[in-house]
Parts: sequence; C-alpha cells; structure tokens
Amino acid sequence: MQTKTVITDRQSNMKRIFEFVEIRTKITSLLPFLMSLAYLFYRRQPVNAERTLLFFGSMFLFDLTTTAINNYIDTKTNGQKLPFSRGMAKFIIYLLLGVSTALGLTLAYRTDLVVLLLGGLCFLCGVFYTWGPVPISRLPLGEIFSGLFYGLFIPFLMLYMSMPSGTFLALTADWHAIRLDINLAPVLSLLLLSVGPICATANIMLANNICDLEKDIAVGRYTLSYFLGKKALDVFAGLYYVTYLTWTAAVTLKLLSPVCLAALLTIIPVHKNIRRFKKEQIKEKTFALSVQNYIIIVGAQTLVIFLSGLIL
Repeated sequence: MQTKTVITDRQSNMKRIFEFVEIRTKITSLLPFLMSLAYLFYRRQPVNAERTLLFFGSMFLFDLTTTAINNYIDTKTNGQKLPFSRGMAKFIIYLLLGVSTALGLTLAYRTDLVVLLLGGLCFLCGVFYTWGPVPISRLPLGEIFSGLFYGLFIPFLMLYMSMPSGTFLALTADWHAIRLDINLAPVLSLLLLSVGPICATANIMLANNICDLEKDIAVGRYTLSYFLGKKALDVFAGLYYVTYLTWTAAVTLKLLSPVCLAALLTIIPVHKNIRRFKKEQIKEKTFALSVQNYIIIVGAQTLVIFLSGLIL
C-alpha cells in the first residue's frame, strides 16, 4: 500500500513538472530537430551521435527552462497559480538551466567557436524573453525571435555540426583579426529549407498574441498584433502561404527531391484552419489551430524528406 502511495506521489509530481514546463508544446523544438535529421539522411550525411545527443539534450532542456521562466514570471501578473511553491519552481528552473548549460558547453568544447557563440545567443534570448527590465515578450519581436531561434537556428546548428567543415561558414579568430567567410549558396539553401518551421513557429506566437491582445494591453504588453491591428490576420495567413512558395522553390532548385512536392497537399487542411481562425480568435477554441497547422506543415515536410531518402 505504501509503495503504491509513493508511486502515485511521484506520478503526481511528474505531472506537475510537465505542466510547469508545458511539455506538450515542445513540438516546436522537436520537429525542426527531426527535420534536420531527415535532411541529413536524405543527403546521406553521417551523423555524429555524441554531438547530436548533446545538442538535443541541451536544446530540449533549455526549451523547458524558457517556458518555466515564462510561467514563473507571468504568474506574478496574470493571477494564475504555479503547480509548486515559488521556491520549488525556482529550483526546477535553476536545475534545468544548469544541466542544459553544462551540455551546451560540452558540445561547444567538442565542436568550435560558432556553436559556442550561436548557442550562447540562444541562451541569452531565451532567458531575456520574459525576464529583465524590458522582456522580449513585451515587445513586437516575439514572433521574429521564436521563428528564427526555433525554425532556423536548430536546423542550422544540426547541419553545421554534421556537414563537412566550411560548408556554411568558417570563423577564425586570434589576437590580430577575426575573419568570417560565408558560403552563400548553402546558406540560402538552408533558409529555403527552414522557412516552414520559421513561419509556422512565428504563427503560433502570433495567434497567441492575437487571442490575448486585450489581456496583454492590460498588463502593459504591446506585442506585434497590437501594432498590426486587423492586418495581423492577413500576416497570419500570409506566413503560411509563403511556406508553400519556398517549398516549391526548394524542389525547383533541386535542393529537395520531387517527392517532397507531396507536402503541398497540406495546404488544404491548413487553409481550412486559417479560415476558421479568421472567423474567431478565441484562445480556448481557435488558438490550437496554429499548433495544428505547425504539426501539419513541419510534420509533413519532415516526413517527405525522410521518404525521399528511402526512395532515392
């Protein structure tokens, strides 16, 4: 009986931890990671298991950290309660931050300065997203930052660590000079590949801010939807359609195989969700449509890239 009680308590604690870090939302870091792996498989590029595991651990745990920080700070103004005492919540944040930082530094030590600098930039932006005198979340920059850091930096770091040295860029630094050489063609190809997760991630943030517009204004948070007004819905729709244009361009330029054109079929359910969201912007009813669109678009793109690797 006592054993069952202990197990139940542990399950309850884990459930509260998962609620605190919103583990269900981590699809925005998981899918770009899987898309990168699928692309490396398609390119027949070997993957360094140690680097990949270190990167995933650091990335995923830090994603949990940023959400925990966001929830910890937001509960001071939105009237909601934390699933733990504030002291325990702080301990969880520090633990996640410490482990993710240690993994990130180990990865940087095993790779190079580029990974250290970009990883450090990701950590800084994640922490200051909701913390500090002027949090990023209170500015009309959340969509841009979330889109780039989830949709672009995750694929870039994954491909940078796995592709031959100098494929994308080369950074050298000493006491006399710093030199950065960028190979434009591979970088532009990466941008085309990343537009899907960039735009779909940004739209999750945009949909959230559209639904919370009145509440955000009440607490002094002026997000992009505040400045765009009614045009925010047009931007919301436009970002999705851009993903299909760039995906077609990627196939046309032979960055991806013709098999990947199958992902264009997802425009049918995505368009239906866009129309539903335009009709009403209610957090409890329609915000989830942006998450559905993310899974549909990025999930389909990941799948067809992987299938291309199997077929070709």
